[in-house]
Amino acid sequence: MPFTPVLHAEWLKIRTLRALYGALVALFAVTTAFSAIAATGSTSDPGFDPLFTAFLGIGPGQIAAIAFGALAVSSEFTGGGLRLAFTAVPQRGRWYAAKLTGVAVPAFLTGLVTGAASLVVARAGLGSAADGLTAGQQLRGVAGCGLYLALMALLAAGLTALLRSAVGALSILVPLLLVVSFVLGTSAGGLPEYLPDRAGQVVLHARPDGSLGPWSGLAVTALWTAAVVAAGAWSVRRRDA
Repeated sequence: MPFTPVLHAEWLKIRTLRALYGALVALFAVTTAFSAIAATGSTSDPGFDPLFTAFLGIGPGQIAAIAFGALAVSSEFTGGGLRLAFTAVPQRGRWYAAKLTGVAVPAFLTGLVTGAASLVVARAGLGSAADGLTAGQQLRGVAGCGLYLALMALLAAGLTALLRSAVGALSILVPLLLVVSFVLGTSAGGLPEYLPDRAGQVVLHARPDGSLGPWSGLAVTALWTAAVVAAGAWSVRRRDA
């Protein structure tokens, strides 16, 4: 079967699951709200970064992105859905690629809209503190927000395909993003800088001061995602439906 009708079928599946709409709405609402709140805080910190402050809501908001990716894949593992999918599309790699595309595109587009909205509301709260931001930095932040959230959704989708469980994927990713990265801090040298969330969020800083730049940091996150997606592809191809 050609890729286009397979992609269309996967897109129809995603559109019919209300929980996925809810995850995308939560992604927008939580990220924008937290960014607005962060922008009203103190700007007297010597390390204050107006661009990162504008996108500070991406921390809690990314949980909705990984939930979206995990739920989009885990829906196939209930009620014999995966068996039916493989019957209709015997080329498992093609089905998996279509599923990932159906996850990445909505996550990216929602991420762009979320990034733009977060920047607008945060700039209103920051006032003159954001005057030093250049147009290029702001565009990079919005584009980086969309790319980062799409990569996190794909990371969750690949891990769910590998584990065949949204609960299993979320039980790994949520502690990794909210606990491990925070606890490690700078105690492990430069290692935390290469965690998927830390590396990817460098693109949201006006002037990164670590060893990773905006796009190289995002590339590190892409490598994490590619590795997990490849492991998920192995599981899809080799394990019984």
